[in-house]
Amino acid sequence: MNILGINAYHGNASAAIVCDGRLVAAVEEERFNRVKYAAGFPAQAIRYCLREAGLELKDIDHVAVPRNPYARLGTKLFYAIRMPSFARERMKVLAKFTGIPEALARAFDTDPAKLAAKFHRVEHHQAHLASAFFVSPFERAALLSADGLGDFASTMWGSGDGSRMKIDGAIAFPHSLGLFYSAVTQYLGFLKFGDEYKVMGLAAYGEAEQLEAFRDIVHINGNGFRLGLEYFTHHRTGPEMSWADADKTPTMGKMFSEAMERRLGPKRNPEEPLEQRHRNLASALQTRLEEVYLGMLKKLAERTGLKAVCLAGGVAFNCVANGKIFDKTGFEQVHVHPAAGDGGLAVGAAFYVWHQILGKPRTFVMDHAYWGPGYTREEIRAAMDAKAFGKNGCRVEELAEANLMQRTAAIVADGKILGWFQGRAEWGPRALGNRSIVADPRRPEMKEILNRRIKHREIFRPFAPSILAESTGEWFEKSHPSPFMTLAFSVRPEKRDKIPAPTHVDGTGRLQTVTREANPRYWSLIKAFEQLTGVPVVLNTSFNDNEPIVCTPAEALDCFQRTQMDALVLGDFLITRS
Repeated sequence: MNILGINAYHGNASAAIVCDGRLVAAVEEERFNRVKYAAGFPAQAIRYCLREAGLELKDIDHVAVPRNPYARLGTKLFYAIRMPSFARERMKVLAKFTGIPEALARAFDTDPAKLAAKFHRVEHHQAHLASAFFVSPFERAALLSADGLGDFASTMWGSGDGSRMKIDGAIAFPHSLGLFYSAVTQYLGFLKFGDEYKVMGLAAYGEAEQLEAFRDIVHINGNGFRLGLEYFTHHRTGPEMSWADADKTPTMGKMFSEAMERRLGPKRNPEEPLEQRHRNLASALQTRLEEVYLGMLKKLAERTGLKAVCLAGGVAFNCVANGKIFDKTGFEQVHVHPAAGDGGLAVGAAFYVWHQILGKPRTFVMDHAYWGPGYTREEIRAAMDAKAFGKNGCRVEELAEANLMQRTAAIVADGKILGWFQGRAEWGPRALGNRSIVADPRRPEMKEILNRRIKHREIFRPFAPSILAESTGEWFEKSHPSPFMTLAFSVRPEKRDKIPAPTHVDGTGRLQTVTREANPRYWSLIKAFEQLTGVPVVLNTSFNDNEPIVCTPAEALDCFQRTQMDALVLGDFLITRS
């Protein structure tokens, strides 16, 4: 049985295919159209998933869409009456969702009447929860999803047992931790869609001076929270989001009110320099998020009595908060979906249909994130030939694996910057060793070098350490697996001067634990680096330059050419500059 999951007309449009209960492929549309956070209809992602599974559209039995227009209908009607213009915009988006069968048929140049698949509407947050629990290694776990807004809810919690989920509670619009974090992100002058992770990095440079003010902006009550709505505008104007266009990055309208400026001081305009006041406000924002988020998780652990928790939704990307779960709650095991944001809804909706609707048993665990496109040796060779590599001042060598690992580890240990392109692309926004830029973590200057030569981003944003999983406890104060770079742990004090480049100013690292089973080639690279240096860690950042992560060999070669990378590995090929 084949199930196609589609996240469409929403940020991070994506597709996934599940065949007989096992994930075969999953990818975001941005990897193909090169538009960051692309919304619209993910036609190219769907085509890839079908091609990877060896299927045609006629072979699909079920299509799962993570949107249920009937969820919280009363709340929707209430706000439709209060905000007619917002209601009109929502109706336009709803019409697009209703037309997904037609859009799917158009993408494959077929008659909608000939589609044999049964279509399912899965509520947004239930799809988030399914994306985390049904692919986790846990038989039983507590569940929490938190983000900005989906089907007029921002948060949902419950528990999972075997192939079933039970929902115990939810928090409805307009109260939202995601919108709270986004509104303050805007107030601090970061206006682009998805900029919240920048403020999370900035928070480490400040002190939570105005924490009491933030406790007035978000109140803890019962099992959840409520916003001080006078500080926001979304409950009066609606969250002004643009989701429809596939060729544009989504945008969001202003969400904070004048009351926030009166309470916290004047907003920062994007062109203004960052002052210590802004760093302190970011710190207070992060601290308050942690108080509320970890408080909810603590209560969830107490109510369920469970020791494992599965997390999804955009808030679950807050790796700093996630790293504190072990100390601040009763949970001892944590699983965060690698595409915890809305991209992951495609996987979640598909598995929701397989387990929750069809009642099928679980047979699959997502132990790696490599579900995107991969390329053969011949395709890589053709891409190099098309760009005349080997004749343009670069040296190209094809090496056996052992020699390749030794050569590339030596390049990194020599302080050079290495592009690393292997296997199938990662699912989710993190580069996890198949579409990565790798550098020496021992050099304090490496962060500045990467930003100047390649990444061109804010200096306060940290880079990530990839570590051999078996060495985690020796280098970090926690040894819990973090295969998808969704947890931040403190680096052991005696190790911080050994890996200063990916160690953040607060002494933490957003680590990726690498096992030989999940990614043998990346593990071998790090192992070879350890044999040279005694350090089982490399600095890892995404293979891109202010664009979606590269997907194809041609894109990797283009990025290599226009930046100042020293070397590039494509499969078995090593490219070095003369």
